[in-house]
Amino acid sequence: MARTSGPDTREKLIRAGEEVFAAQGVDGAQLRDIVRSAGQSNPSAVQYHFGSRAGLLDAVMAARQTRTEKVLEAELAELGDAPDTLPRLLTALVNAEATELRTERGRRCLRISAQLSHESGVRTRTPHPTIDGTVYWELIGRVEDCLAAVAALPEPMRLERLDLALTLIGAAMGDRARQYLAGTTPLTDEPLFLADLVETTTALLGAPTPRREP
Repeated sequence: MARTSGPDTREKLIRAGEEVFAAQGVDGAQLRDIVRSAGQSNPSAVQYHFGSRAGLLDAVMAARQTRTEKVLEAELAELGDAPDTLPRLLTALVNAEATELRTERGRRCLRISAQLSHESGVRTRTPHPTIDGTVYWELIGRVEDCLAAVAALPEPMRLERLDLALTLIGAAMGDRARQYLAGTTPLTDEPLFLADLVETTTALLGAPTPRREP
């Protein structure tokens, strides 16, 4: 009988959660399938280690965030003291996210992240616990500061565009990950895909303030 305690079991449940959440969707995933995939016989194994289904999902995303944080720190360090611009900041973000495309584990996590981008907390300035205090959240603030200086958008529009831009990046990465996992050949090679994603999100964020009809 498989043990339900210990760090090994916790890691097995996280790995199983990645597989099942990616395959069945965040809302459709069944805990019994996760427990079975982790080789556990106790149906309460998820509750024992994570408290709830949401707790397991947070643990999956926290592990993914830890990996990309290291890359994002290096990307931002390369920017040095040069003035922030939308393309430079978005390139750092996209490059960091793209490292998850290199492994099957990362690809599964990108598919999960794409379903959760609306929960970042950007619109309310209340970061989700998994990104609170991270370099990722710091980058979001720097993008907003840059957006305020360049486009002079009012705050509600800045926050809404930021949230939409993050959703777009998440959806694009998730779709690319889906193609890789399925063995499908994408329409564009990866460098072009990443460059176009930076250009697209830069254009979205920097679009002129719309005029209201009188």
